[in-house]
Amino acid sequence: MSTQLEFGLDTFGDVTASAAGQALSQPQVIRNVVAQAVLADELGVDWFGIGEHHRADFAVTVADVVLSAIAGRTRNIHLGSAVTVLSSDDPVRVFQRFATLDAVSDGRAEIILGRGSFTESFPLFGFDLSDYETLFEEKVELFAALRNEKPVNWSGTTRSELKNQSVFPHTESGALRTWLGVGGSPESVVRAARYGFGLGLAIIGGEPERFAPYADLFRRALDQFGTGPAPIGVHSPGHVADTDEQAKDELWPHYREMTNRIGRERGWPPATRQRFEAEAVDGSIYVGSPETVARKIAATVRVLGVDRFDLKFSNGTLPHELMMHSIELYGTKVAPLVRDLLSAP
Repeated sequence: MSTQLEFGLDTFGDVTASAAGQALSQPQVIRNVVAQAVLADELGVDWFGIGEHHRADFAVTVADVVLSAIAGRTRNIHLGSAVTVLSSDDPVRVFQRFATLDAVSDGRAEIILGRGSFTESFPLFGFDLSDYETLFEEKVELFAALRNEKPVNWSGTTRSELKNQSVFPHTESGALRTWLGVGGSPESVVRAARYGFGLGLAIIGGEPERFAPYADLFRRALDQFGTGPAPIGVHSPGHVADTDEQAKDELWPHYREMTNRIGRERGWPPATRQRFEAEAVDGSIYVGSPETVARKIAATVRVLGVDRFDLKFSNGTLPHELMMHSIELYGTKVAPLVRDLLSAP
C-alpha cells in the first residue's frame, strides 16, 4: 500500500430517473455524468472512471469521448475507463484513443482493461463468444506491447500482425497508467502482475477480506516477474447521505430494481431488504453516513492493503441530484475521515 491512499469515483452511466420518477434520456444522462465529474474535481477527488456498456439501461458506450469532454472542464482529477472491454475492441485504437485523452488532459488519463460483465459488445462488433478467452489473452498481450511505446512486432489469431510498427501518439510520461479489472480469477491476477499493470479488484458482494488472497498473490507475482511496484485498487458500489437510514432508504429501491433486472437475465434470486442490510454491514455495499462509509472503507484498505478505493456511486435509476450530494459528501467528509482513521495508531 502506498503512503497516500487515492480516492476514486466511478459510474456506468446508468439511465437514471428524474425527481418525478421519469427515466431521463441517454443524452441527458451523459451530460449529468460530465457534471458529476466536474464536481468531483472541484472537491479534490483523485480519479473519475466511466464504464462501457452497449445496452439500453446504460448511456455510455464510448467512455473516452465522454472523458475527453470532462478533461476540458477539469484541472486535476485523473480520468479513466471502468472498464474498457478490450476483448471486443482493437488494442491499437484503444491505445490511440487513451493516449490522445492523456494529451488533452495534460497527463491525467488512465485505463482499466477488462472483459466486462456483459457480452452484448461481442455480437455487436462481430466477435464470437466461443473465442472469449483467446480474444482477451491476445489483446491484453498486444496492449502491453503498445504501452511500451516502441515499435511492435506481434502476431496472433484475433487481428492482423504488426511488423516493427510504431503507434501514435506517444504519451509524455512514456507509459499510460494501466490497470486490469479482476472479479475473482487467480489467472487474471497473475496476468496483471506479468505485464506490470495495476490490479483493480471488483468487489461487488460479500466480505472484502475474501479478496486478501488475491492481493497477496498479486504482490508475490510482481516479485516473481520483477514487474513491480504496481498498485492495487478496489471498486465497490455505495451511496453516501447525511444519515445511515437516509442513505439506505434512498438507495434501496433503485438497487433492488437494478439487481432484479440484471438478475432476471442471470438467474439470480430476487433482492431482499434483509440481504441488502447485511451487505451494508458486513458485505461490499458502502452505504450510510460519511462516518459509516469512512469506517467501512478504512477497514477494507487495512485488510487488503490497497492504494486506491473507487466508489461506484451510480446505482441503477438513483437520481442525479442524490448522486451529486453523495459525491459532495464523499469528497468533503468521507475522504478526510478515512485518512484520519488510517493515520491513527
